[in-house]
Amino acid sequence: QVQLVESGGGSVQAGGSLRLSCEASGDISSINLMGWFRQTPGKQREMVASIMSLGNTNYADSVKGRFTISRDNIKPTWNLQMNSLKPEDTGVYYCVAVMKPGSSTNDYWGQGTQVTVSS
Repeated sequence: QVQLVESGGGSVQAGGSLRLSCEASGDISSINLMGWFRQTPGKQREMVASIMSLGNTNYADSVKGRFTISRDNIKPTWNLQMNSLKPEDTGVYYCVAVMKPGSSTNDYWGQGTQVTVSS
C-alpha cells in the first residue's frame, strides 16, 4: 500500500504562484507514475501533470508553460510548481501514484488540497 499526503494549497490572486507537494510512504518502489489531477467546478476530474519514474513529464494543454512537475531524488516527494495562475485553475488538486503492472492496486490518491485563484 501507498499513503499520500499533500500540502501547499491555498488562495492567491491571478498571476500569482503556488507550490503543491505530495509525500508518499509505504510501497514507494512500486510507483510507476506520479501525477496531479484537479477537480474544478462543473467539470470532470482532469490530469494536470505527470512524471514517470524515468523522468518523462506530461502536461495538460491548459497548464503548459505555467506549471512544472518535479520529484525529489532523495525523498519520495513530487511537487507541482504553479505560476501565472488563472481563476480557471481554481479547484481541488489531488496527487496520484500509479503503480507498476502487477501491483495489487492500480493507483492511490491523496486527500486533495484546495487551490483558489481570485481575479
